[in-house]
Amino acid sequence: MKAEGRKRKRISWDEYFMQIAHLVSQRSTCMRRNVGAVIVKDKRLLATGYNGAPRGLAHCLEIGCVRDKLKIPSGQRHELCRGLHAEQNAIIQASLYGTSVKDSSMYVTNQPCIICAKMLINAGINEIVIAAGYPDAMASKLLREAKIKVRELKK
Repeated sequence: MKAEGRKRKRISWDEYFMQIAHLVSQRSTCMRRNVGAVIVKDKRLLATGYNGAPRGLAHCLEIGCVRDKLKIPSGQRHELCRGLHAEQNAIIQASLYGTSVKDSSMYVTNQPCIICAKMLINAGINEIVIAAGYPDAMASKLLREAKIKVRELKK
């Protein structure tokens, strides 16, 4: 049965998956930035991830942020953090359940950092759709060199 007199615009696949990435980001335990990522292939959701401490360990919302305490700027010294990035957690989740991410796309709320960019290249991700940038020019350069399509989804 049709709704009379009402037309509803259906969201695009890009909007759909990016909205899911934003929803996933709400599970983040990072005090600085809430990031969500989803891996998609053939319009099928393969895995999700958000940034936070490894499973079973205290997270920053409970014990505070070491990066804040050390006054480390965003985009630098990623190794000085208890948390994994959303992109890393999405790849790990897929791996845990035996799901290949080769030739898939990732929707992520921020541009990946250099560490995540290298992981996405080796995982076989062929497209990254971002909602916002991130201060990591080297990551952008590496992704271009690897011929991974990166596009920003405009609102």
